[in-house]
Amino acid sequence: MAFGRKPEVEIIKEDIKVWECSSDDCNCWVRDNFKSSAEEPTCPICHSEMSATTKSLQAIQNHATAK
Repeated sequence: MAFGRKPEVEIIKEDIKVWECSSDDCNCWVRDNFKSSAEEPTCPICHSEMSATTKSLQAIQNHATAK
């Protein structure tokens, strides 16, 4: 019986700009709207440079950004 089942929520994916660590030993990445205020951020784990790219991710909003 399926009386207790909740309908599945559709996950909406978008192409999101992200920053990926350039180090081969690190697989860290950060969404663009969650990065620090620096123009080109450094990796929070290994402190290497990061490069901009895109990923297909679930769309979420960062409500903590300064206005």
